[in-house]
Amino acid sequence: MRRTARLLSAAALAVAAAGLVTAPAYADDEEGSLEVYPSSAEPGGQVTVNTSACDGGTAQGDAGAVGAGAFTLAPSTHEGDAIGQFRVPPSAQPGTYEIVAKCAEGDREVSGDLVVTLSPARGQVRPRGSVKTGVGGVMGPDPVQTAAGVAALAVAAAGGTWLLHRRARGDGI
Repeated sequence: MRRTARLLSAAALAVAAAGLVTAPAYADDEEGSLEVYPSSAEPGGQVTVNTSACDGGTAQGDAGAVGAGAFTLAPSTHEGDAIGQFRVPPSAQPGTYEIVAKCAEGDREVSGDLVVTLSPARGQVRPRGSVKTGVGGVMGPDPVQTAAGVAALAVAAAGGTWLLHRRARGDGI
């Protein structure tokens, strides 16, 4: 009983100590991030980014990873925030891209992620054909093959029932 209490106490202290150590790192990370809105955009869509990490309220943004190039973040109506916009190029491929902003005062650099998705205007491609597993495939809704499969299952069920019935009667099987 004492051993269990010691183990539980030690585990609780370890969890509490880990929480105290990681809390300031989390709060500091939130302060220095680049917010991307919307976080998921389609090719040709407008994206707004803002940050409160820059003291002067201005920064130079770089969306070159997605192909949009450089843009400027200017002081916002919210005191201490810098805000900027760029357009996702129509040729952008689906994926996750890092957007970076470097503050005009100091060497601080913040980043955020932008997810580019397929636009509904292009139309999403529906899968067709069979799965390439190497073990057969799907031929489609063929009524003859469906009827043959149902008939084979019915014969197997009838045969299994007949064998079980003979075994229960004791006919030598």
